[in-house]
Amino acid sequence: MMSYDAQKFKVIKNEEIATGIFDMWVENSELSVLAKPGQFAHILVPGKVLRRPISICDADKSCLRLVYQVKGEGTEILSKVKVGEELDILAPLGNGFDINPEKRYCFIGGGIGVPPMLYASKQKEKPVVITGFRNKDLVILQSDFRKDNCELYLTTDDGSAGEKAFVTDVLKRKLDEIDEVCACGPMPMLRAISEICNENNVPCQVSLEERMGCGIGACLVCACEVKRNGTNDYVHVCKDGPVFDSKEVVF
Repeated sequence: MMSYDAQKFKVIKNEEIATGIFDMWVENSELSVLAKPGQFAHILVPGKVLRRPISICDADKSCLRLVYQVKGEGTEILSKVKVGEELDILAPLGNGFDINPEKRYCFIGGGIGVPPMLYASKQKEKPVVITGFRNKDLVILQSDFRKDNCELYLTTDDGSAGEKAFVTDVLKRKLDEIDEVCACGPMPMLRAISEICNENNVPCQVSLEERMGCGIGACLVCACEVKRNGTNDYVHVCKDGPVFDSKEVVF
């Protein structure tokens, strides 16, 4: 069993790639190799008590890639961390996507829910990838997806980049070509995707974005209501998720 003791990760990159969105690479060869698509890192921000959960965008034998958005004081501090500095990180944490090698997948990301879909999409050859953003200033990782030969679709709410549409509009067009959906993003988007998949009998996994305290299931900050065995229950997003069967989630 892997220990939850924090480890030091060396920062080798921390650059702004879109308005308020940063691309960080951290090095730790012992733990990076263990990462699975859909898992996350829990970062101790200098000067703060509570850690910040960041989805794992990509991983290799020595590094984790963490793409995050500045939303408050903690992530603002994180954005100013310099190359060469070390961060105290718990990683990899959580249960990720269960990807069947025999199926064709559609990976869907909305906003800052796009980064974890990059590593997930790398597990398949020529997957369908749908990314959605509010506008062109927030578009990220398109060239990364193209490098991996994805069937890539870009949507924006205002049409300033890609197609003026929602990710669900593209999903409806592609349903007949896919076997399963994996998605991450805002809860209204996940709810809409889940409804479409359920109506068409397409399996769907969703990665929930919730505020977390401990990151290992010891506190109750990230409680989520699910339906299991005919009854409703509460589980921890950090420990039992963040990925769930969409049919289980009480949206």
